[in-house]
Amino acid sequence: MNHRLTNMSKWMNQNEVDISIITSTENVFYLSGFYSDPHERVLALVLFQEEEPFLICPGMEKEDAKASGWSYDIIGYSDVENPWELARQAIEKRKQKITKLAVEKEHMNVERYEALSSLFPEAAFVSAEENLRKLRMIKDEKEITIIREACALADYAIEVGCSEIKEGKTELDILAVIEYELKKKGITQMSFATMVLTGANGASPHGTPGLTKIKKGDLVLFDLGVVVDGYCSDITRTVAYGDITDQQHEIYDTVLKAQLAAIEASKPGVACSEVDTTARNIIRNAGYGEYFPHRLGHGLGIGVHEYPSVTETNSLMLEAGMVYTIEPGIYVPNIAGVRIEDDVFVTANGVEILTKFPKELQTIK
Repeated sequence: MNHRLTNMSKWMNQNEVDISIITSTENVFYLSGFYSDPHERVLALVLFQEEEPFLICPGMEKEDAKASGWSYDIIGYSDVENPWELARQAIEKRKQKITKLAVEKEHMNVERYEALSSLFPEAAFVSAEENLRKLRMIKDEKEITIIREACALADYAIEVGCSEIKEGKTELDILAVIEYELKKKGITQMSFATMVLTGANGASPHGTPGLTKIKKGDLVLFDLGVVVDGYCSDITRTVAYGDITDQQHEIYDTVLKAQLAAIEASKPGVACSEVDTTARNIIRNAGYGEYFPHRLGHGLGIGVHEYPSVTETNSLMLEAGMVYTIEPGIYVPNIAGVRIEDDVFVTANGVEILTKFPKELQTIK
């Protein structure tokens, strides 16, 4: 049994949990090595304190699950079978009485909860999320190696995007080239919907690229990431196309100063809140506090948004092995939208910056 499954079994034993039924794509992948997006179909990993685990998945994916390296039982079901009934039968062969059942409460929908409740009417439901978040927060050497590769490809994507900036090109024109060039390198999945935003559009932190054409004097914001072997990267860079105004320069310099200060503040034993506040106070003191509406950053790994959440209210202490983003931004409507984001890995003494594309303002002529 791999060490991740062993850690879950230990937690179950300590908390007197009879079985855990894990259903999210990310956590099934983390624990089993099998990555699947089954859409509306059931994907579940069933864990016990002592007995061997099993995986249940659509029958069409059973061979893929075997190929992933999962060496325990796999129950494949057809579209006319009830996967929960098959799961119940397999569970009862291993464990007769279920009094406490752990699930991912944030992931499980009401329909599935009711199905499990009817199968195990005497069971109390508890959350498996907190333990899984703790396990996933600390990355091992193999995970870091993969994330480094994903970050290098994110750097390349920004380089491609910058090289495509020309008068009259649309946001979607540039986005299409970025993703095409990544596909030529074997990338089949982005971490999230790629953002290329120009001019006033950049002042929307989660804007949607469209047919807006780039023109001289625009700031162009790129926010993107790639998935490599199940792990995500996430980078944001803002560049200038031609000359920009003094206020736009001031906004950019303020964001960069805040981002560098937050990186400097990041080290084991420092609270997430302190890292966020370090950046936020620089932006507040420059008079742009109301234009920085989101947290400083978020954990990164199998999920593009995972723990820790780097907010000014999170007292969680940083630990070696964590990976998270540092991404302050200032968004002033009709003036400028600037965000600078890096992925960082907490080491014994500080952080290693995993995304390398230059952060000094790049001006494209």
